[in-house]
Amino acid sequence: MKITWLGHSAFRVVTDNGIRMIFDPYESDAFGGALTYGPITEQADLVFTSHEHADHNHTKDIKGPFTLVAGQGNRVERGIDIKGISVYHDTSLGSERGRNTIFSVITDDLVVVHLGDLGHPLDADTLRQLGRVDILFIPVGGFFTIDAQEATAVMKSIAPTLTLPMHYKTSKCGLPIAEIGPFLEGKTNVRSVNGSDLSVSRATLPVSPEIVVLQHAL
Repeated sequence: MKITWLGHSAFRVVTDNGIRMIFDPYESDAFGGALTYGPITEQADLVFTSHEHADHNHTKDIKGPFTLVAGQGNRVERGIDIKGISVYHDTSLGSERGRNTIFSVITDDLVVVHLGDLGHPLDADTLRQLGRVDILFIPVGGFFTIDAQEATAVMKSIAPTLTLPMHYKTSKCGLPIAEIGPFLEGKTNVRSVNGSDLSVSRATLPVSPEIVVLQHAL
């Protein structure tokens, strides 16, 4: 599969047989211009939205027709096994920022998990539901989500082979969240890619867990 970090928490994943998935599309210029990544006008077959905030659920610019995937539950779309697990956007059972859906997608013999705007550690039941995870998209910026220290603990509890950080401050994100530095501090298993794309297959997964930092495409 080919993974592209579009920006913020938005990723495009294209499977080996050409199914196009977009996770958590943002609204360009959302929050009074705090988010200035370019509009997502990609073609998609499946679009995943973890919750109803403008930086995670903006689908109107995406070209289709596509199937919208939201909320908890198991389903199969385009031959892809999908699991939605309901968690929270905060540490107060959703009383501050509501619910959030973790999506686990099985395709190309890989398990891909997008944590959305996770706001708390994961309990044993959620970890059991996730099971093996090959590729993890995880928020690391804090304030609205888990921060660098919490993200490190969540990553260790999930134990993915590849971790791709997201939802952190960049030159195109003016939200009051941290840059990626605090999450990477002290970690030696980091690979920075001079581009937005990453091709992954089961055969090319690293032997040891690795954090991969992409550049935003938009």
